[in-house]
Amino acid sequence: MKPEDKDFLAQLFRAAIEAAAPEKALSTYLPTRPKGKTVVIGAGKGAAQLAAAFERLWDGPLEGVVVTRYGYSAACQRIRVLEAAHPVPDVAGLEASQSLFDAVKGLGENDLVVALICGGGSALLPAPPGDLTLKDEAALNSALLASGAPISVINAIRKQVSGIKGGRLAAACHPARVVTLVVSDVPGDDPAQVASGPTVPDASNRKEARALVKTWGVKLPERIQVCLDEDVGQPPSPHDSAFAGHEVHIIASARLSLEAAAQRSEALGVPAVILSDCIEGEARDVAVVHAAIAREVASRDRPFLRPVVILSGGETTVTIKGRGKGGRNTEFLLSLALAGEGVPFAALAADTDGIDGSEDNAGAFADGASMGRLRELGADPAALLAGNDAWTAFHRLGDLFVPGPTGTNINDFRAILIR
Repeated sequence: MKPEDKDFLAQLFRAAIEAAAPEKALSTYLPTRPKGKTVVIGAGKGAAQLAAAFERLWDGPLEGVVVTRYGYSAACQRIRVLEAAHPVPDVAGLEASQSLFDAVKGLGENDLVVALICGGGSALLPAPPGDLTLKDEAALNSALLASGAPISVINAIRKQVSGIKGGRLAAACHPARVVTLVVSDVPGDDPAQVASGPTVPDASNRKEARALVKTWGVKLPERIQVCLDEDVGQPPSPHDSAFAGHEVHIIASARLSLEAAAQRSEALGVPAVILSDCIEGEARDVAVVHAAIAREVASRDRPFLRPVVILSGGETTVTIKGRGKGGRNTEFLLSLALAGEGVPFAALAADTDGIDGSEDNAGAFADGASMGRLRELGADPAALLAGNDAWTAFHRLGDLFVPGPTGTNINDFRAILIR
């Protein structure tokens, strides 16, 4: 890929991240100061950066605790930052969940709880109910991640088998007022889905969760299935009086960030179109559709005229069948490069939190010649895709995109440039 194309695409990614910068996102939504205490709680990959920004913006006393992924911390003066494992929960996450409950214990009606919630919070806040253990919750997470089910389905099941998700943490804050500020990483921006909604209840129930397990063929561990088969201990209803007076605000999202990337592209002289900010589906299948659109543009100038940047967001999924390394964005890009081989495009696909899968890259770059170069290196692109080994493909090409942790999380970012 031409260096100028890589630079152009990276600039669009940075514009998307800047639009979701914590201080900028929070400044419009600061709540009024309470008569009593202000307690900040939070969870997610960008929770520490949100907490640090909130400290800078808040003009009164405060205290609190947030939990983020290992290596994603930020310096805070008054808010304690804890770290835990993602995507499979660990003991540190279990202790962090308890710390959040401890932080809101004994509050009164004159107190304020500010919940800073962003993507990644589901795994960071394990709280197995009843006689379930952390091992059970980790097994549930692994089964859900391997199933290929969309994030909305995964979270709907998660919150039925938890002591903190589905609004349970907000219920524990009663009678204090709760203001939840959400950085959305879910298609459609439903705040109850972000981090499985620890402070935002929804109307889902066990019966619906059981139906989703069956529909998506999720292979649940036996102990989890037993819990899900019972109807006791379901999440609180959104109509529960404990939630009266609570506020919920989406402060940053894929929609806003894609719009910022489009504006940056046009400022650089290339028109931009946004397909959607809420695309879901199997990453490799979504890529084939994107490749077909790119081919149509390149060969027939429809549905968009060249030059153009095609932007999209949302959260694709990967049904794991192989033992390779990668993530949903690198898998998308490998499939795109295969389906779009020979098309004169340049593309970047990356996770906006800075990490795609379990390695240190956010995603990768590819163009219409990437697969030919990969074959020249002795690799079989189709075999790598079949083995869920997209990381290896782009590592060999030298085209991994490694910006490091970004301090936010607004889902997938995809940009396809056709000169």
